[in-house]
Amino acid sequence: MTRLKKFFKSASPRTAANMKVVALCFLAASTFWFLNALNKDNYNTVVDYPIEIIFDSEEFMAVEKLPTKVKIEINGNGWDLLRKYFNVNESPFLIEINNPATKNHILSSEIRRSLAENISPTTLVSMVSDTIKFKIDKIVTRKVKVEPDTSGNIIAKNHRILGEIEINPTTLNIKGPTSVLEKLEGSLKIKLGEDKINKNFEKSIPVAIPSEWEDFLSLEEESVQVKFNIVQLLEGNKRLKINKINFPENVSLVQEPNNVMMYYLIEEPKVEQLKQMDLEAILNYYNRDKEDSTISITLSPRTSILENVRFEPSTFRLKYE
Repeated sequence: MTRLKKFFKSASPRTAANMKVVALCFLAASTFWFLNALNKDNYNTVVDYPIEIIFDSEEFMAVEKLPTKVKIEINGNGWDLLRKYFNVNESPFLIEINNPATKNHILSSEIRRSLAENISPTTLVSMVSDTIKFKIDKIVTRKVKVEPDTSGNIIAKNHRILGEIEINPTTLNIKGPTSVLEKLEGSLKIKLGEDKINKNFEKSIPVAIPSEWEDFLSLEEESVQVKFNIVQLLEGNKRLKINKINFPENVSLVQEPNNVMMYYLIEEPKVEQLKQMDLEAILNYYNRDKEDSTISITLSPRTSILENVRFEPSTFRLKYE
């Protein structure tokens, strides 16, 4: 392009004018040839012809994007093929499917005759695509169990849920295509909308469909009532007397302490129950580690009201005489 500009600038006015005439003649000849070619018949070409799959949308739903084109080979006049190629004023060919949930495709041969009539005045030569695939499910209503999402840090440190979480209603009616409903696996988790809860909870929680399925599913209920009690876990410590059992006469401890410190967590309402218990730190020789000649503390009696129990020191080394 730069060279042409230089050529026209350096050429004489007469030469430049002659070159422009030649270019216009070439353009006119090309246009004439193109238009003349389009007026001829018996051309073949492959086009993506628009289609629309129709079905009872009250009873069924597409769970994947439906095909909107089918590839076909056609024959005809150049102008007609050009219009078909660029879909100029072409209405989609309608494919009606009854009970589409029972199959996932139709054969191109099933629509060949009616499609051939629809693309007149061009002639259908062949169906390039063998099948037209789709995924359409029946719409049903099912009950799903409502479950709270307790992942993350919804409960404050050293606190826990006391008893069961009450949800009302416990089940919800959810409507949608069968394959999407199956992904819920019979339950729907709801977020409580709060973090680090440290007191009794009672709240109306909105129910929402997971974002990846919200275009397919719908709920009859908009919220549920959630209620549960919270109990605080108190940190405590207690000095316990050591009781050695089953020790042979020639075995003792490298260090001979009389007691150890026990650290624990306990639910606040159970503190009084702990005060009534007579606890001991037991060193049972039969439970020793023979490889390194050590022995660990165990608590007696065992109790479920204490959590995260640990001792300092927790192990002792044995000495043989």
